[in-house]
Order: sequence, then structure tokens, then C-alpha cells
Amino acid sequence: MERRSLLRAAALGVGAAAFSGSLWRQAAAYPALPGTSPYGALQSADANGIMLPSGFTSRVIARSTQTVSGTGYTWHKAPDGGACFADGSGWIYVSNAEVGSAGGGASAVKFNSSGTVTGAYSILSGTNRNCAGGATPWNTWLSCEEVDTGYVYETDPWGTNPAVRRAAMGRFNHEAAAADPVRKVIYLTEDKSDGCLYRFVPTTWGDLSSGTLQVLKEVSGVLSWANVPDSDGSPTATRYQVSGAKVFNGGEGCHYRADICYFTTKGDNRVWAYDASANTLAVVYDDNVSGAPLTGVDNVTAADVGDLYVAEDGGNMEICIITPDDIVAPFLRITGQSSSEICGPAFNPAGNRLYFSSQRGTSGSSSGGITYEVTGPFRTTL
Repeated sequence: MERRSLLRAAALGVGAAAFSGSLWRQAAAYPALPGTSPYGALQSADANGIMLPSGFTSRVIARSTQTVSGTGYTWHKAPDGGACFADGSGWIYVSNAEVGSAGGGASAVKFNSSGTVTGAYSILSGTNRNCAGGATPWNTWLSCEEVDTGYVYETDPWGTNPAVRRAAMGRFNHEAAAADPVRKVIYLTEDKSDGCLYRFVPTTWGDLSSGTLQVLKEVSGVLSWANVPDSDGSPTATRYQVSGAKVFNGGEGCHYRADICYFTTKGDNRVWAYDASANTLAVVYDDNVSGAPLTGVDNVTAADVGDLYVAEDGGNMEICIITPDDIVAPFLRITGQSSSEICGPAFNPAGNRLYFSSQRGTSGSSSGGITYEVTGPFRTTL
């Protein structure tokens, strides 16, 4: 720990210019630095080309343009963001399709209590570049369009109710969403080099048909939320409507846990933590400061124990773990797929199976996507 403290002090000394205001006050515990993973070193690649820690195994759940085993459903192209939902003693994994020209949407695959696939089906179609999204506490999936005039669609993981466009949540280059049940808001990231962090305040919690879109401001180091005057982003884009709106370089995944919204920015390769209770912002990980293995930050999720799992868009095709004691290390690596990216990491309700996709697989094209499951002794205590 003494050596880690010295490394952190040295790193902050080099990178102090990156921190200011409320961010600097939170920097003492960050950024995460390279260390030994709680799961140990990665082993040789398995039959699926995935390097995993000892005790973990992988399997292929679905392949783009091919029928999901045990079902009659053809899995979508370019799988992206995803989430799991409890379904009795089983669960459902939903996955977006990042396909343009109204070819996007989202699909779901259903599992029984033993993890056997029992069904697969569409839950959204005819939309554009559905990149990431987020789950709601009332068990719907928010699928976000990554285009300048993109919408958020609220979908039913069971495929019973039709998807609904939630125009009140703003029209911009949406990426991901994360629900905060304490403050009763939905955080939203924007995939632009001069993008913003937003939150949607529904008129009634649990009903996203109406509400107020707000953007995060920072003036003289003080953070606040301001209403966006025109949430449909026309003629002025939402990110340019509020003076002092804080700019983030390419917003990607986000995940809420225990008063904190974690989100990533690909332009500067950072993982951020917005502490909603304290109204502070901190950089959890910065590759320019940390000198760690994580590059191409993208989708992010968290285990109940508090570990963050961050997927790479490129890099070494890894999912890296960031522990509560600020260690960053590879958790897995996909080999032989350097023209792809990892998307949609999500745990099943029991927390012992991790789902994710390689968007373009070995082919390097959207038709070659592969969706995986990793099973093993994920830790439940620190």
C-alpha cells in the first residue's frame, strides 16, 4: 500500500492539471492504478478464444445472422449494449443492434434457472444505431439511438408490450442511460467530442412519457443541473443550449450504484464518478495518469460487491476490472478479434454469470457479432 500511495502521488503530480474544482477535492482516492486482479492472472485462451482467470469458463450464446440454439430466432447484427432482468427463477439478457438505416433495434434471449436458453425474440425494430442504454427499476430496457437526432425507446424485455419512443428524454446523440431511484432521475451520456452529461427528471417516477431534461453545469468548480430549454435539439443542439454546460469528450457507458453514476469518455479514455449525494465529480481512471492497461473505454457495469467491469472498444479486446480499492487489471481478453469491440457487459441476477458481446467477432463486420457468457467464482465479498 505504501508503494501504491507513492505511485498515486507521483501520478497526480504529473496529471494535476487534469483536475480542478470539485474534481480535485475527490482525487485523493483516485485514480485507479495497475495491480494484481483479485482473480489472478489470465490463462491461455480457451476454445472460444477467450483468456480467463483460473476457474472461469465461457460459452457462445448467439451469433449474428444465425439462429439462436434451441430457438427459431435469428440473432441481430452488431450487438451492443445490454442488461439482464430476473424472470422467475431464470433471467433474460437483452442486447441492442447498432445498425443504421432503420435496421437497428434490440433482441432478448431467455434462460431458465440452470442457464439453458429457452427462447429468443425481438423487442425493438426499425430504429437507428441502438448503441447502449440502461435498465429501469420497473424492469424495462431503455434503448438509445446513437445519431444526432436520436431518441430513447423504452422496451419490454419480455416482448409483450410494444416499444415506446420517449421523446421527452431529449433528442441528441444518445449513448447510455442509468436510473437513480433515490433522486428519481435517469442519467444520460452523449457520444460527442463536446458532449454533455444529462439527467431526465420524470414528472412521475416510473412514467417516462413526460418530464424535464437537465444538463450538468460546472461554474468555478461548482456543479449544478440546469434545465435544457428545448429538449428536441432543434434548431440548436441540446449540448449548446445552456451556458456553462460541462463538456465531456465522447460519453459512452454509464452505470448507477449506491449514489454514484459511473460513466466513461472515450476521447480522453477516462472513467468518471458523479457522486449524486455529495454533488461531486471525480476521475476513477485515466490512462494518461494511471498508466494502466485499460484503453478504449466503453460500456461499464458493476458487480454487487462494488467491482466495476469496463469493456474496451479496441485496445486489447479486454474487459478490465476496477476494484473498490482502486486496482485496475484485465479480467478477460478476447483473442483473434482485433477489428471488433466488446459491448454489453451485464451480470445475471445471481451475479455468477457475465454476458457480453464482441460486436464484429472474427469477421470484422456487423454480421459477425458474437454474444458470450462467462461463468465462474465471481466474488461476493471484499
